Amino acid sequence: MKLFIDTANLDEIREVHSWGILAGVTTNPSLIAREGRDFIQVVHEICELVQGPVSAEVTAQDTEGMVREGRLLAKIHEHVVVKVPLIEAGLGACSQLAAEGIKVNVTLCFQPSQALLAGLAGAAYISPFIGRIDDISWDGSDLIGQIAAIYAGNPSIHTQVLAASLRHPQHLVQAALAGADVATCPYKVLKQALKHPLTDIGNQRFLADWETVPERDISVLVERWLQSR
Repeated sequence: MKLFIDTANLDEIREVHSWGILAGVTTNPSLIAREGRDFIQVVHEICELVQGPVSAEVTAQDTEGMVREGRLLAKIHEHVVVKVPLIEAGLGACSQLAAEGIKVNVTLCFQPSQALLAGLAGAAYISPFIGRIDDISWDGSDLIGQIAAIYAGNPSIHTQVLAASLRHPQHLVQAALAGADVATCPYKVLKQALKHPLTDIGNQRFLADWETVPERDISVLVERWLQSR
């Protein structure tokens, strides 16, 4: 499973990108607005940094408007993926944009039937919202599994399952186990997924033991060893 980060904050993206695990980025109008910067410039900078899929969302609510905006967004950078909502107009826009070779992320998916329609419309990604499904006492991971099974049984569909609305590290694990192709996480969740108190304790103990070694400079030790050969 690939990992995306769900943010429009360049500092957060740079940090996670430095870990060597980041495959792409998802944004939405709310995340862009939070940054208070030029929308187009932010999307371009993210694409240049990540060099992978970056979802940028249309705001039009009719098919013609979505297609027009999608074509324009695709001109920003070769890595832009146009994001459209899973409504009738969104499906129409998805099929038209996909036919033109523009990758589309169909978002706000909450049931398998929606995912099937998006796949048939040629979506590059479908974004089921795990957290919001859990909020209404359904099982978001079950939704991921059902969509993955539907796509696996339909060879003509090449849509990737992009698990979204991940609220905590366990959602990340559930998405991976359920068969998601991609998971997109907020910066906070990725940081939480990396942390564990036993890891910190173990690392501190190793360092404390290392302090008892007379010569601790690795570069000096390696250089001395190389010279002695």
